[in-house]
Formats: sequence, C-alpha cells, structure tokens
Amino acid sequence: MGETGASDRGDGRGDRVVVGRATIDDVEAVADLWVELAAGQRAHSSHLRPEANRETALDAAARAAVSGGLAVARVDADPTGAAGERGIVGFVTFGLESGQYEQDVDRGSVYNLYVRPEYRDDGVGARLLDRAEAALADDGADVVGLEAMADNAAARRFYERRGYEPHRVELEKPVDDDPKR
Repeated sequence: MGETGASDRGDGRGDRVVVGRATIDDVEAVADLWVELAAGQRAHSSHLRPEANRETALDAAARAAVSGGLAVARVDADPTGAAGERGIVGFVTFGLESGQYEQDVDRGSVYNLYVRPEYRDDGVGARLLDRAEAALADDGADVVGLEAMADNAAARRFYERRGYEPHRVELEKPVDDDPKR
C-alpha cells in the first residue's frame, strides 16, 4: 500500500506538517488512517476489507509504535484557526525483515505509507518515507523494499522518483479462470 501522488506542487499545507516518531497515543488515529488507506486501495483491486481489519491495523500500529517502526505526519499549527486542521494526516510503518532464509543483504521494509489526499503533493509523503528509510538504515538495512498496487500508477511514480525499482513481481488470477481445469 502506498501514498499516491506525492510531489512539491501543493498549496503549502505540507509546510505546517511535522514528521516524527509515533507514540501509543497515536495508534487510534493511525488505525483510522489505515482504514482510509485500505478503502482507497480497493479502487486498485486490493482484497483487504477496510473496516473488518481495523482491529488488526490497531494492533499492528500499537506494536509498531512501541518498536519504533511507526512515524506520523502531524499538523503542527493552523494559522487560520480552522477547526479540524490539527492532528495526524499521514503515517508510515516499517521494520527490518526477519525471514528464515539467509540473504546477502539486510532488508528493511516499508509496510504502509499513507497521506490524506488534501495533504498530498506537498512533500509530506516524501518526508515520511525519508524518516522510514533513515530509521531502517540506522537499524542496519542495506536495502529498503516496499509494495504498491500494480495499477496504482501515481504511487508507483512516487516511489520510482524516489529511486525504487521493480525487484519482484507478484502475479494473481482467479482460480475459476484456470484454463487447465
């Protein structure tokens, strides 16, 4: 899952956003944002059911907050005083891979990156990704991997601009379309 359409062409809202490590007090808001992320990814053929997975997302956010694998983008201040302009507007979850196979690199993973649509195109997603990459490098990662939905062209462009290249391709088909049956 990824953030769509991050660039520096926005309206300046991102200037009021501060990226930092999340606390356990942030996990409810992050779970709400995860539901938004999952709902948006349904347009890109995701099979995740947003509301049905909220508790799982909440548990994952709590574990990530405790382990240091969760950063949030928070509106620092609203100079106009408009209601609802404070709080968490994006998040990134990340960690080191720990598989059963030996690899020739230590690999970090970005699991989720999401920025509310009204805060996109102002560099918020880039700052969240920077934070995750720096933390993963500090933890010993040699490379960072992530996933994006195949038909989410905006997310794929964002990651490609950040230097990400295809590494592994996942293929899928419905079993009732199996021509060998």
